[in-house]
Amino acid sequence: MKKRMSFILALALLVALSACGEKKTEAVELTVFAAASMTETMDQIIELYKDVAPDVTIVPNYDSSGTLKTQIQEGAACDIFISAAPKQMNQLDAARDAAGGNEEGLDFVLQGTRVDLLENKVTLLAPEGNPKGLGSFEQLADLLKSGNVLLAMGNSDVPVGQYTQKILTYYELEEDALAASGVLTYGSNVKEVTTQVSEGMADCGIIYATDAFSAGLTIVDEASAEMCGQVIYPAAVINTTGHEKQAKAFLEYLQSDEAMSVFQSVGFSPAG
Repeated sequence: MKKRMSFILALALLVALSACGEKKTEAVELTVFAAASMTETMDQIIELYKDVAPDVTIVPNYDSSGTLKTQIQEGAACDIFISAAPKQMNQLDAARDAAGGNEEGLDFVLQGTRVDLLENKVTLLAPEGNPKGLGSFEQLADLLKSGNVLLAMGNSDVPVGQYTQKILTYYELEEDALAASGVLTYGSNVKEVTTQVSEGMADCGIIYATDAFSAGLTIVDEASAEMCGQVIYPAAVINTTGHEKQAKAFLEYLQSDEAMSVFQSVGFSPAG
């Protein structure tokens, strides 16, 4: 009986020691704020990441970069921010002064984590059938001057709208005058602009190449860097995160060959 009790106690001690030696993995939820133009690709990558880190749940929040920036500034829970332009990231980055875009002196970027993740292209596209027979940005400029086209573009606080404003300036077009003449219609993010074109509510629109691909729309022309600059998507961990290690790991995964192949499948390219 004593031998049996000794055996049971020894076995219980062994199990207890084994349990102590096992490293428990804590389930973590990461909130990723990403530009609306990344919706389709990020959804795919999040699915892939389930196999890479099964204990990490990625919760995406897609919207215009300006809206996401404001949400972060107002205290919304966010672990990683991916903007469709440097402007919105600069506004949150304490490493930038007023001259560098951080006019309010905000401090939300975890220093040392910011990377230029992706590059996109700004494109002109038309609805099915291309009723205005558009073939180039130059032709669009002429039609806008004559008032014979309705162009869908992003609002001024949306990166794709800001790139469009640069294109209008390149062709010496005054946005306020065009808006007053009724040849412009606006969307609060790139998805709204895409919808206006795909549903024929506008004669044409200016969106990213990736959104045109995802919507199955034909690109009429592509803007050069001279017209609107490079379209860079910066990404960074937000310094209010409670899961710095996991956030850094996911940001690193977004730069991996596996994730980048998903981005490239719709027209993104690695920034560099």
